[in-house]
Amino acid sequence: MANLIVHGGTPLTGRIVPSANKNAVLPILCATLLTREPVRLTGIPEITDVRKILEIFRMLGSEVTVDYASGLLELHHRDTRFDPAQHHLPEEMRSSVMLVPPLLARFGVARIENDVQGCTLGVREIDPHVEVMERFGCQVERRREALLIRADGGLKANHHWLDYASVTTTENFVLCAALAHGTSTLMNAASEPHVQEFCAFMTLLGAQIEGIGTSRLTVHGVQRLGGGSFTFAEDFHEAVTFMALGAITGGCITVKNSAPEQFPLIDRTFAKFGVQVVHEGGWSHTVLDGPLRVREPFTRNILQKVEAAPWPYLPVDLLPIFVALGVKAEGSVMFWNKVYEGAMGWTSELSKFGGHAFMADPHRIITFGGKPLAAAEVESPYIIRVAIALLMLAASIPGRSVIRNATPVRRAHPRFAENIRALGAQIEWVEGD
Repeated sequence: MANLIVHGGTPLTGRIVPSANKNAVLPILCATLLTREPVRLTGIPEITDVRKILEIFRMLGSEVTVDYASGLLELHHRDTRFDPAQHHLPEEMRSSVMLVPPLLARFGVARIENDVQGCTLGVREIDPHVEVMERFGCQVERRREALLIRADGGLKANHHWLDYASVTTTENFVLCAALAHGTSTLMNAASEPHVQEFCAFMTLLGAQIEGIGTSRLTVHGVQRLGGGSFTFAEDFHEAVTFMALGAITGGCITVKNSAPEQFPLIDRTFAKFGVQVVHEGGWSHTVLDGPLRVREPFTRNILQKVEAAPWPYLPVDLLPIFVALGVKAEGSVMFWNKVYEGAMGWTSELSKFGGHAFMADPHRIITFGGKPLAAAEVESPYIIRVAIALLMLAASIPGRSVIRNATPVRRAHPRFAENIRALGAQIEWVEGD
C-alpha cells in the first residue's frame, strides 16, 4: 500500500482533460474477447485493473499492443485459448466476473475464483451474475476453490428482470445475449453513462441492442461480432472530482466535458453547497461566490439532503466527494447511500481533521460543516472515491496531511497526483509500511 502526502491550503486552478471511465473501460476490454477481429481502443488509461486484464489476455494467447503514453491499445483475440484447469481469472478484482460471458461464448466454459471482489463497499454478491448465466442455460458447479460454469450447446436467449439495477449484472447480461440464440430482454437494467458507453461499443462490434439508456434492454443475438476502432469518453466521475477540488480549495479547475447533458442533477447537487457549475464550449468549471455554504431548504425544520442511488439518481460513487464538501461547508447536510450498506463507516476519519459527521445508520450520515479543520494523518478504506474525498479535505487545509493506504486511487485515475500537482497541489506518493 502507498500513502499520499499532501501539503494543503493552496487554491487549485487550471485546465485538465479527465481520463477514461474505469467502469466503461473494463467491461469494454472484456467484451473484446467476443470477437476474433482486431480492435483498436483510444484513450486507454494506465490503471491497475487494465494491466491485470491485459496480462490475462496475453496469458490466453491474445495479441496485445499497448502504448499508455498515447493511450492506444490494439487487441486481436484470434488465437486465444482457455483451459479452466490451467487459466485463472484475476483475483481481488470485481471486473473478473465480466470475463466469464465471453469465455462461455467462445469456449463454452469459464470459472470464477471464490474471492473475486472489488472495493470494500459491503457485500458484493456473486448471486445475480450466477442467476443471469443460469438464465442463459449455463450449468454452475460449486467447487472448493471456484465456481465452474459450462454452456453446453451455447447460450440461449431469455427474458430476465433484475432484483436491482446493477451495472455489472446488466453488462454481463448484454455480454451473454450478444451471441445467444434468439432475442433477450432485460428489465430493471442499469443505465449509467458508462453502461451506455459499453453498449455503444457493443453496437460498434455489431451487437443489436435496443433501449440503450433506459431500464429495458432488448438484445437480438447475432452469429458473430466484428472489430473496429473506439475512443473512450471522459470520465464524469473524474470531471466532478476535479471541479470539486477547485471549489473546496477556493480555486477553479476547468475540465473537458463532452457530455454536459449528463450533469443536470450533479449541477443541482453542487448548488446545494453554494457552487455553480458552468458548461461552455465542451468545458466545465465551478463558480463560487464566497466560502462554501449549505443552501437552506425552503421547507422549515428539515435538513438539506443528498441522496445517491442507481442512475438517473446521483451516482453513489460521487457521494464521498460531496461529503467532503459538506464537512467544509457552513451548515448541515444528510447524505443517504441507498445502495451499499458498508459505504459510510469511513466518516470516523473525518474527526481527525476536526470535521463533525454523525452516522445515523449504515446508509446515512449527517455532516455539521464549517468547523475549524486542521491537517491530520488519516486512513482510507479500500474505496476509490473515499481516498479522493480525504485527499480533497487535506488539500483544502493548510499544513501537512497524510492519506494512508491511498492506493485505490490508482485503480481508477492514472497519474492523479501528477495531474493535480500541475494545478498547484503539493502532493507526493510515499510507499507505506
